[in-house]
Parts: sequence; C-alpha cells; structure tokens
Amino acid sequence: MILLLAIAALLLAGGVALSYVIGATAVLSFVAADRTMFLAAIPQKIVAHIDNFTLMSMPLFILAGEIMNRSGVTQALLRLAMLMFGGLRGGLGHVNVATSVFFAGISGSAVADAASLSNMLVPQMRKEGYRDTYAAAITAASSVIGPIIPPSIVMIFYGALMGTSVAGLFVAGFLPGLLLAAALMLLNAVYSRREGYASQSTPMSDKRAVIRDALPALLIPVIIIGGIVFGIVTPTEAATLSVFCALIVGRLYGPFDRAGLFAAFRRTAVLSGSIFLILSAVAAFGYLAGLQQLPTRMAEWLIGLGFDGWTYLLLLNVVFLIAGMFLEVPVALALLVPLLAPTAVTMGVDPVHLGIVICLNLTIGMASPPFGACLIIVSTVTGVGYWRLCRAVIPFVLVEIVILLIVTYVPGISMVLPRLFGYAG
Repeated sequence: MILLLAIAALLLAGGVALSYVIGATAVLSFVAADRTMFLAAIPQKIVAHIDNFTLMSMPLFILAGEIMNRSGVTQALLRLAMLMFGGLRGGLGHVNVATSVFFAGISGSAVADAASLSNMLVPQMRKEGYRDTYAAAITAASSVIGPIIPPSIVMIFYGALMGTSVAGLFVAGFLPGLLLAAALMLLNAVYSRREGYASQSTPMSDKRAVIRDALPALLIPVIIIGGIVFGIVTPTEAATLSVFCALIVGRLYGPFDRAGLFAAFRRTAVLSGSIFLILSAVAAFGYLAGLQQLPTRMAEWLIGLGFDGWTYLLLLNVVFLIAGMFLEVPVALALLVPLLAPTAVTMGVDPVHLGIVICLNLTIGMASPPFGACLIIVSTVTGVGYWRLCRAVIPFVLVEIVILLIVTYVPGISMVLPRLFGYAG
C-alpha cells in the first residue's frame, strides 16, 4: 500500500489528472488486497454512487453562480455593503467581510469569492491607505464564509455522500457563517483602530438608488432558501429556480448576451464534469473500503486509542483542516468523509452538525498557510507576495479556528435552526 501511495504521489507531481490517479490507485489497490474478482462490479458501483438526485442540484447552483458573476450583480452587492458598513472605522475591511456574506448567496464558492474580491476591493483598499498585505489577508480570510452560508456546493456534496438532508445543512449554516463574519469584523475593528484606517461613506443622494439596485440580487437567496426551509421546493428544484432567477436578474443588471451565457454553461460543464469524475474514481475506493470493512476497523482502532465523542471531533478538526490546505474540497470530502464521518455518527454526533464542522474545517484550510487555495488565488490576482500574505493572514486564521472550536463544541449554534424548522431531532 505504501508503494501505491508513492506511485500516486509521483503521478500527481508529474501533472496527471487527479481523477485518473485516484481511479488507477483504486484498481491497483484491489490487486494488492487480492480482491480482483470484485473489479467487474466497479462500473455498477460508480453508477450507483453518482446516480443521486441530490447531486443534480450541484451543476445548477454552479450555473446560477456563473450567470450572476457575469452580470452586474456583484457590483450592486458591493455598493450595498459599502452603504451599510463603509461609514465605520476601517469601513472597507468591514465591506470586504460583508460582501463575502452577500456573495455567499450567489456562488457558494470560496475560490470564486476570493478572486472577485481581490479584483474589486483590494485595489480600492490600497488607494485608501490600507497595507497591501492586510487588504489581501482579510480578502482571503473572508472568502471562506461563502461555502458556509447557503446555498453551498460543499454542503450538497457532503449531503450526497452521507445521505444527510441538504435543506437541514443549508439552514444549519446560517448562524455559523454569520458568527464567522462577526468575528472577522471585530478583528478588523481592532486592526483599524490600531493602524488608523479611516471610514468611507456613500453620498446621501445615492443611498436609495443603491438599495433599489441591490434588492433583486438579495431576493434570489431569500426565495431559494425560503422555498427550501418552508418545504415549497426541494434543494434540486430550488437549484433550477435559482437558474431562472439568475437569468432574469442578469438581464436587469446590464448587458448579458449569448456569449456570456455560453461561457457560463461551458464553465459549469467543466467544473461539474471534474467533480463527477472525482466522485466516480472515489466510488471504487469506497467499494474496496466496504469490502475490507475499513470504517469499522478504524472506529474500533480509534476508540481503543481513547478517541470518543468530543475527542474524536477534535481529531476530525485537525484532519480536515490539514486536508483543506492541500486538497480541493470535493476531493477531501470524497476521500475522507466516507472513511471518517460514519464513526462520528455512531458516537452520537448529529450528521447535520458534523457536516457544518467538516465544511467549516475544509474552507478555513483553504485560507490557511502554507498551501491554501484561496491564498494562492489572492496572491496571484493582487500581486502580493505569497509568503508575505501567509504571514499576514495568520491572525485571521487563528480567529476562524476559535470560531470553529466554538461551533464544534456548542452544537446548538448550528442545530437551533434545523430543529426549529424540523430538520433535526
């Protein structure tokens, strides 16, 4: 097995696509485990794994996000955030965080939010006297809010893997996401007072127009999440509804022609195809893990080492936080959730609460040194040196880890709304 892992690492280093590496390693693992007789069943297992009604919503939410990102929605939300928080000391830092909260209802992707905010806000923050490393660091840190506040591609992925209610996960993400935003704003207020960062205000005559322009964009997540919470639509139907809303709102905000629509479809196809390829490859690994009873053996081994209940959750935090630094989120979910999450559920952890903890870990990992994907994106777009950015983001990551531990060990934060709306016992 060590030899197989070494070969997989060499293939990845050589630039071979991740889905091919996982698939090839899975097949070779059957040979190494003397289970070659079961290889004929792999196509059936792959089809059964991806033939999931919940997964249908993922490409549709991606498409809705792509359509809105290519229209004027993001600019309208940015102006609204400026109106609400620009007048505070360190206003642009607060606007950065608030815009990530608003963007969460559009893309649900930390990387997309990091790229958008790096391009729109960091240059403006530089002009207003913010240190470039600080502007880039708060942008990378705030981008992790996107996948926590619904709709979230990460939560859909987790729900499909664990058979957990996606609607319950969506509802559970609200309070942790807002708590994370509040903590980042508090840290920004501390820095702003120490560094003397000023406030920015919107002219009085513009305020009504800003609110009017932002309302259509804000109504989209309200309609989608409201429909899911009150049982009017399923998450998959809500994803379809989000595409229609995005098309309508995209036309309201400005020029959105056929070329833009085609680009959105093409980007959606590429992202969705890569995710389903990874899912197919991981299905083979999951099949072998079931044959070898790896989850059961791992649970018995960990309990024997003294990991049980909350101590096991601490172990999961460490594992998934590190995984988020090095792996793409869908890959980390597909590889680790089937292996580690069922053990936590058998120990009494609610699968909805567990999903929020895991998703929060992975997204914080994306903004954590040394190899967080959001750090790479922000550094590339803003031109801030990567290692300078890594040093500057550490205080923000530490605050996010504190919020992670609070959410982990105070499950009521993530479970109060699911219980209120009947998605948890």
